[in-house]
Amino acid sequence: MTTAALTDTFRIGGDLPVHRLGYGAMQLPGPGVWGEPADRDAAVRVVRAAVEQGVDFIDTADSYGPVVSEQIIAEALHPYPENLVIATKAGLVRTGPGEWHPVGRPAYLKQQVELSLRNLKLDRIDLIQLHRIDPEVPLADQLGAFVELQEQGKVRHIGVSEVSVEQLKAARAITDVVSVQNLYNLTNRKSQDVLDYATAEGIGFIPWFPIATGDLAAPDSPVAAVAEELDATPSQVALAWLLHKSPVMLPIPGTKSVEHLTENMGAATLTLSDDEMARLDALA
Repeated sequence: MTTAALTDTFRIGGDLPVHRLGYGAMQLPGPGVWGEPADRDAAVRVVRAAVEQGVDFIDTADSYGPVVSEQIIAEALHPYPENLVIATKAGLVRTGPGEWHPVGRPAYLKQQVELSLRNLKLDRIDLIQLHRIDPEVPLADQLGAFVELQEQGKVRHIGVSEVSVEQLKAARAITDVVSVQNLYNLTNRKSQDVLDYATAEGIGFIPWFPIATGDLAAPDSPVAAVAEELDATPSQVALAWLLHKSPVMLPIPGTKSVEHLTENMGAATLTLSDDEMARLDALA
């Protein structure tokens, strides 16, 4: 099965064309993004289904599990299709379910990228993202670790996550930054200025938590009325709104269910009118 309308693409770093609706692999591990999933076979199935339905951009991180998400991706898809872009992240350490701590020491970051290469069974990571800026370590040292790996041919492109416009500019003064991954969705637009800057500069913007699960998926949500008119689901409308918001937008909805995956992918075929966009814009 393929989603034929996935024609809208973006070139990450100018040389990696991907369909703008990707797949986020944070939900593959167990509860709290910790440990093995209850049903590993089902997790492998959903990753395979994503690629079968036209996804060619998958986003993960060393800390999802930890390592569980990366290993499931490799089990499901290796040897990888030629056009598949896998992005991962380093710089957040897990000490237990739901616990996250930024660690940006260069030696640690380099070690984690080496482990990601092994867990993903890759020779080079297409997009490595600094998962969080560690306030204890100079930013130049954190990104410098990735630049060293880039020079060794182990990393292709570099991105950042959860940054302000000022931090993004500071990062770009150190190296070429091709993507930024911030929290952004219909109901949370605190990163609007970062999106505006990324749009103007042609930097890929990867909104995490794109559907704001719960808030938008509920049948009585404000999005439901628009969804009903379009014969779509609230989740599809929320994703379509993101895709319409900027040409650099790369939503990565995640799910453990093939059914939800198929529903999410349907957003790529949804066209929103100016009036519908205005009504949705008014929700924030």
